[in-house]
Amino acid sequence: MLNYRHLHYFWVVVKEGGFARAAERLDMAVQTISAQVRELEKALGHQLLKPVGRGVALTEAGQAAFARAEEIFQLGQVIPDEVREAASGQVARLVVGLSDGLSKLAAHALLAPVLGTPSLRLVCHEGEFEQLLSELALHHLDLVLAGQAAPRNPNLRLSSERLVASPVEWYGPNKLVGKAERERFPQCLGDLPLLLPTGHSALRPMLDQWFESLGVRPRIVGEFEDSALLAVFAARGLGVFPVSRLGADDVRLLRGVRFLGCSDGVKEEIHAIRSRRGQHHPLVQRVMTAALARPLG
Repeated sequence: MLNYRHLHYFWVVVKEGGFARAAERLDMAVQTISAQVRELEKALGHQLLKPVGRGVALTEAGQAAFARAEEIFQLGQVIPDEVREAASGQVARLVVGLSDGLSKLAAHALLAPVLGTPSLRLVCHEGEFEQLLSELALHHLDLVLAGQAAPRNPNLRLSSERLVASPVEWYGPNKLVGKAERERFPQCLGDLPLLLPTGHSALRPMLDQWFESLGVRPRIVGEFEDSALLAVFAARGLGVFPVSRLGADDVRLLRGVRFLGCSDGVKEEIHAIRSRRGQHHPLVQRVMTAALARPLG
């Protein structure tokens, strides 16, 4: 059996950047911690740390050990809260990462099947794709929704599935969208003020290619990372905007917004990325089941 106390001392040494700081944090003698780390190295059969200046650095074997230690002890930090919540039977917790540029309206539609869960505590984090994958691998997140699949990386042990390939529709305020504009769609997009997602979104380059194929030079008056914010500005009359059909139901809740047309051949993809732990989360399973029951188009 691996001695997890020794592993914990090693983890703290790396986190603190040296034995002296680790000793101060753990309120122990430097010699004691050093001896425990040497016992870990002896048990594993490899040197984990090497001296660098006044501190220490990880060997290649140490990097592998630290990656697992980080996962183990980060997970351990959330166990008390999860045990308390499970014992009380009062909280159903779901922590979701939303990648930059992902349509938040579409994300809301995908999460809708669990929003009625009694005592639900839904936590949503928005961030860069790579950072969210790291958080997922450390079990800080239960699920990541992103516009792309997870790269193949055996060290992360993540799986991804495409949930949605939703057609992209265009909407705009009543004052800009009338019968004449709908009849001239999509050529009218060269004349109307447009609100578009920023380059963070996987949808943006597809729209740019679509405009180019049509010979349309878009008149862009605004760019937004958040699709919900984009829709609000559009409803206030700033311009017309694209949204995946999956998120269109939320758009229709906005007053004064009217359907303009559909971008043929342009679809927004959303992928669900999970760790092994997330595959067994009941709320994640419910989201996945409902999403996969939808037609991809």
